[in-house]
Amino acid sequence: MKLTILGGGGFRVPLVYGALLQDHAEGRVTHVVLHDLDAGRLSAVTRVLAEQAAGVPDAPEVSATTDLDEALRGADFVFSAIRVGGLEGRANDERVALAEGVLGQETVGAGGIAYGLRTVPVAVDIARRVARLAPEAWVINFTNPAGLVTEAMSRHLGDRVIGICDSPVGLGRRIARVLGANPEEAWIDYVGLNHLGWVRGLHVAGRDELPRLLGDPDLLGSFEEGKLFGVDWLRSLGAIPNEYLHYYYFNREAVRAYQQAEKTRGAFLHDQQARFYAEMKNPDAPALKVWDDTRAEREATYMAENRETAGAGERDEDDLSGGYEKVALALMRAIARDERTTLILNVRNRRTLSVLDTDAVIEVPCLVDANGAHPVTVEPLPDHATGLVCAVKAVEREVLSAADSGSQASAVKAFALHPLVDSVNVARRLVEGYTEVHPGLAYLR
Repeated sequence: MKLTILGGGGFRVPLVYGALLQDHAEGRVTHVVLHDLDAGRLSAVTRVLAEQAAGVPDAPEVSATTDLDEALRGADFVFSAIRVGGLEGRANDERVALAEGVLGQETVGAGGIAYGLRTVPVAVDIARRVARLAPEAWVINFTNPAGLVTEAMSRHLGDRVIGICDSPVGLGRRIARVLGANPEEAWIDYVGLNHLGWVRGLHVAGRDELPRLLGDPDLLGSFEEGKLFGVDWLRSLGAIPNEYLHYYYFNREAVRAYQQAEKTRGAFLHDQQARFYAEMKNPDAPALKVWDDTRAEREATYMAENRETAGAGERDEDDLSGGYEKVALALMRAIARDERTTLILNVRNRRTLSVLDTDAVIEVPCLVDANGAHPVTVEPLPDHATGLVCAVKAVEREVLSAADSGSQASAVKAFALHPLVDSVNVARRLVEGYTEVHPGLAYLR
């Protein structure tokens, strides 16, 4: 089975390959094709993968190319993890937004809209190429903003594109762990959009254990989200929000912390990864060790400003392990081998949430089999969550409209409608600022 990884020179590709190395069953991935526009990054990542595969007799073959069509032909699965504009683009997203006093995070608020505006046209081109060159392939999208990009691609690939994210997986795992439950045996009642969802129940053997967590202040305050949001707020919500909702519930504090930080997250990662790729030009460098050391630093500093604002302290060691690669592997196995499973995924709504239309991509538990991912029926969201979901989905639709039409007015509308951008004039200045720093937004007129 052939897996093509778009963004194959990306820093987190070894996580995916590491997961593949643990799969020895029949029908597994035997050939991995890495595609990237940067041959130097491809070379660096290929070295890391070669060291990972050392001593594994049935390790998947790895090849690399800068030719997109060549990478896609004959693929059974396409894993999309591209970053349009690179980390320099991410740093610019943050800088322009913060100068206007609004959030520049890569998936939330102004930064997420800017990232989406330059990413959607590229993602649509990829979707069209997949439909032409590998029509039977399944596309697993991890490109951010994941829900928005998945919806853009679904207009050309239908249900054969599925978005994944490690945030709901990590959240469910933390809740199960603090309750003393096995995450593999728990049903997680989670619903929303990507980076905008809530756990409303965690069922073990038919019993919802979440009320026990919410009723115990010491237990509730003992894990990441309890520390990040505070016990009182979680009990008021009656649910555990995805960590990215901290940007909504504590927006002023988050913006202030990012403005005061020595470096934004994007600037930090840009400099850190530049050092990694520079070091990898040394043929004697221990590729896997250099990568692993860099990864540990990256994960330990994840959402550091938010945790500092909340007084949450350092992340628990158990949370420094990623997770999206495990979701990707489980998804591929379920489809390729008809190994039925349940995963939280980004898929078309169908009739799952009545407040959204059937084509809106949402993040929800899905039953997965050889025919793809099927969203399960869920209870309606409470009013406060419904309001946020509908508002942000409206913004996503304006981004898709702007990317399709090239309308600068639609781009301004997308920024102005977002709950974290509180001024039409700010929205106009954001479009001007982003257009100046991003050549990829030259299509807006």
